[in-house]
Amino acid sequence: MIQRKSAERLIKLAASFRSVAVVGPRQSGKTTLCRKCFPSKPYVSLENPDTLAFSLADPRGFLGQYPQGAILDEVQKAPHLFSYIQQILDETKKRGLFILTGSNNFLLQENITQTLAGRVAYMQLLPLSLQELQEGKQLKANYTWHIFNGGYPEQITRKIAATDWYHAYINTYIERDVRQLKNISNLATFSRFLKLCAGRTGQILNLANLGNDCGIDAKTAAAWLSLLESSYIIYLLKPYYENYNKRNIKSPKLYFVDTGLACALLGITEAKQISTHAAKGALFENLAVSNLLKNRFNAGKESNLYYWRDKTGNEIDILLDDVKQITTVEIKAGETIAADYFKGLHYFDKITTKKTNSILLYGGKEEQKRSDGTRVCSWPALVNL
Repeated sequence: MIQRKSAERLIKLAASFRSVAVVGPRQSGKTTLCRKCFPSKPYVSLENPDTLAFSLADPRGFLGQYPQGAILDEVQKAPHLFSYIQQILDETKKRGLFILTGSNNFLLQENITQTLAGRVAYMQLLPLSLQELQEGKQLKANYTWHIFNGGYPEQITRKIAATDWYHAYINTYIERDVRQLKNISNLATFSRFLKLCAGRTGQILNLANLGNDCGIDAKTAAAWLSLLESSYIIYLLKPYYENYNKRNIKSPKLYFVDTGLACALLGITEAKQISTHAAKGALFENLAVSNLLKNRFNAGKESNLYYWRDKTGNEIDILLDDVKQITTVEIKAGETIAADYFKGLHYFDKITTKKTNSILLYGGKEEQKRSDGTRVCSWPALVNL
């Protein structure tokens, strides 16, 4: 079993708060992590129809079964319980009483905000990061393997063929669960929408264009994107907020939380196809973005990831904005370093007033430290970025 970097943080949060909510996509390992960290707590899945029915009919009696607390899995399916959980938490001094998990961030966060604010710590668990895979001795020599296979623990640890696993994931969790949340009746249109999103990986979001290509209006496209984002299917990378020349692009860029899912939606059936695929650069960029996000969440930090682009085409793929400095990252899938790879880094360094730490992350193996301070890093550097 691959050890999760969030395990220690989860235990610490439970020692400080009366309850902890662990959110993330379906099959990201939330249940496994919670049960490993709290082996003595009863595990209760609210996806079980009988269990859910009991909680609906008699919420006090249902929760009364667990005086020492419990792990309540997929608790967003039982929003009626939150008021009763609030009362229990208000009447106890115990820490880590209830461990709540959910795969829809919007629903769970909405209920926490309304009823459990200040009583519950919040932790996000994404699929396996490259750092976790390295520590579990699963880091491969070729980044295309990681793009194609993604990071879902079950697929990696059980060595299920990626094409089979992601096909089942799309059918079972996305097309069934996600569309039901918005009562989406036209499955064919929603499936097409998913594939169109995969085709726009790494691109600046244009809602009108996306809607037109799918045969839906921009309002529907925005609603579906919000649903996919709250269910941890996609990630929208926001533009950097500093207004250097009032001509910066202000729309987000679209990425998938897991590159394996993007590959499945693009119809890629083997890792070796990525090397010659038109989306190679976008998928490599997505690998970097998703792993930087995982590293932040695993360390208990909020996302500080942005991109920057002005209307003349100057661009930085990723900015990590910390208090003391900005780290700018240019991402190139190519294995040979070219002079124009540094263009965006140099331009941004000239116009910003903040201290910058410039990194070129590329698909090759050579590491360099340039005279201007720019670090040239091979893709495995994502483990520690």
